[in-house]
This record gives sequence, structure tokens and C-alpha cells, in this order.
Amino acid sequence: MTLYIDPPAWPGHGRMWSHLVSDVSYDELHLFATELGVPRRAFERDHYDLPAHRYADAVAAGAIEVSSREVVRLLYAAGLRRPKRWAQQRSS
Repeated sequence: MTLYIDPPAWPGHGRMWSHLVSDVSYDELHLFATELGVPRRAFERDHYDLPAHRYADAVAAGAIEVSSREVVRLLYAAGLRRPKRWAQQRSS
């Protein structure tokens, strides 16, 4: 199981956030997040949003540190990227 995480560089709700992704499947991603104790509500389209204080926990559990650009590249290469417009189409 290989998961990837970018640095906590995304602001929101008074915190900085990282993105946790899989390059294999959403099932793998959900399993890893569950094992970390990350609630399912933190899943957004194709990744989990993790607050900065959980970054080290994800890395200690085996997530590989990569750049934000690499996170997007990995998602596209795996066919797992779901852009915002995908979510908007699904809710229509």
C-alpha cells in the first residue's frame, strides 16, 4: 500500500491542510485513512484533506511525502483525478 501526501500548504478554516492520495484505488485510500482515524467527511472527490497537525501521523504510517504538483500528477496517471466539475455534474 503506497499513499502520498503533500506539504500542509493549503489554507482553510484557520488551518493549513495537506492532501492525502492513492495512486492505486479509492479503497486503498479509504482503508489508510480509516487506520489513521481520519473521518470519511475529510474525503473530497479524490483525496483526503488532512490538517497540518496530522501530517506527521500520515508520514509515520507510511505516506510518501511529495509535492502538490506530484499529487495531481499521480492522480491523473492512475485515472483517479476527479476535478471540481465532476462533483458538480454528479450533484445535478
